[in-house]
Amino acid sequence: MSETKKMLDPDPRVWDFETEYELGQDNIRPFGLDIHNPVFLISSILICAFVLISLANQEASAAFFGWLRPWLTSTFDWFLVLSVNAITLFVLALVVLPVGSVRIGGKDARPDYSYAGWIAMMFAAGIGIGLLFFGVLEPVYYNFSEGGGARPLNVDASLPGNEYIGVVGTIHHWGLEAWAVYAAVGLSLAIFCYNLDLPLTLRSAFYPILGDRVWGWWGHTIDILAVFATLFGLTTSLGLGAQQVAAGLNEVFGIEPTNTVVVLLIIGITVIALGSVLMGMDAGVKRLSEINMIMAVALFVFVILVTGVGTAIGRYFSVMTDYVAMLPALSNPFGREDTSFFHGWTTFYWAWWIAWSPFVGMFIARISKGRTVREFVLCALIAPTAVCALWMSTFGGAAIDMLNAGGAEGVKATVIDAYKPEGALFGFLKELPLYSVVAPISLVLIVIFFVTSSDSGSLVIDTITAGGKMDAPVVQRVFWCTLEGLVAIALLLGGGLAALQGAAVSTGIPFTLVVLMMCYCLWLALKAERAKM
Repeated sequence: MSETKKMLDPDPRVWDFETEYELGQDNIRPFGLDIHNPVFLISSILICAFVLISLANQEASAAFFGWLRPWLTSTFDWFLVLSVNAITLFVLALVVLPVGSVRIGGKDARPDYSYAGWIAMMFAAGIGIGLLFFGVLEPVYYNFSEGGGARPLNVDASLPGNEYIGVVGTIHHWGLEAWAVYAAVGLSLAIFCYNLDLPLTLRSAFYPILGDRVWGWWGHTIDILAVFATLFGLTTSLGLGAQQVAAGLNEVFGIEPTNTVVVLLIIGITVIALGSVLMGMDAGVKRLSEINMIMAVALFVFVILVTGVGTAIGRYFSVMTDYVAMLPALSNPFGREDTSFFHGWTTFYWAWWIAWSPFVGMFIARISKGRTVREFVLCALIAPTAVCALWMSTFGGAAIDMLNAGGAEGVKATVIDAYKPEGALFGFLKELPLYSVVAPISLVLIVIFFVTSSDSGSLVIDTITAGGKMDAPVVQRVFWCTLEGLVAIALLLGGGLAALQGAAVSTGIPFTLVVLMMCYCLWLALKAERAKM
């Protein structure tokens, strides 16, 4: 047996759940639960304490998070950008290297889901509410921000050929780099789980460098950090979704979007998510993800038809050409003069994607058995980037065209005149035909995105805190789904959008080191698997 093979073949007595209790490990089963004791207890106690403290000190929380996010993104900008650059290059290299032929689960493994179901679940988990919340808001804000301070690379949007610079900046945030982070974490977890028979949890990916210590406090620390990153990254999206649903209710039914309404929305949608959790992966998450995808495609087709198919296609290829040409400059953290765009948006996004990566990575790992590494990367990286770019250029580009033509008063009112980001989509839809039909449908779509993010996130956190088990008792999933809603409420009441974003960044930055080390461990594992082949 080679040294590499020895290093990647753990002693099964150390992690086998059937013998773990007898070996004196940390898995316990009080009240019929199945929890990985230190990870579950420490995570749940600290998060519950956070909720209580935030709700009891709402003004202090708002001030703290209002300071935290800009300080973190301006201090660690270079670290975040260079790290994401390295992760992106590493993942792309796997496509062309011989290790790309390694199959998740071994050479005889076959996929559990069709391409359509697999990509639908991956897309719903990885993008979620973001496309609907930022699809109009972000391109318009960059193009028409006061004084042009938020424009990527300070490009003048009034000059010919630059009218869609806001779309280019948006694609930069929702494209290659974001999905590379997800792919790196997801592929690491999939290989160590399905090829090396280790538990589906973050600690397993560190076996090559930590050995049996991953089952002790080193592993506990990694999993606890993953729980915090996942929860705060997820609740940021849930909070944004709740605010957008409230804005939609105001537009469609005239309900005032107060904090009480937002809290009730979070509670109501969390209850729906609980129903999906109780139904399980195939009956709940998969079915909702497929419904989600159908409705999103229908909305996209409607928008592209009424705004002009030819115009949309021409705009798409134009912004993609500009994106590729500007990518090196956009990915350079040094000497940047566009500080509002770079610190206010790019570094926040990189921290947010990294905070989300345990959630999205574990979820897509769980559904990707039977795919080759090359297939996994192409489907989890290239395809979503192209689709996200098409969505952003269609919605955001059409809104920019309307504004340049002197229209889109609803978008102007929510993005330019007064910054009310949750209302941007509905302001855009007002400019299109059949608003009374399309707006309620969009509202339902946002709710379903909200639910799919919440229930899939609950499954992921439950798996981590159960030590990697994928069939832990349902009551634990209910606990985490409920706690997600409580954290989202606490953050919204204790600082609103700034608190949501600050929480995501504060967990994403330290977790960046974890993701970088996972890439190294993944490389060792893939070389060993390739050697077996």
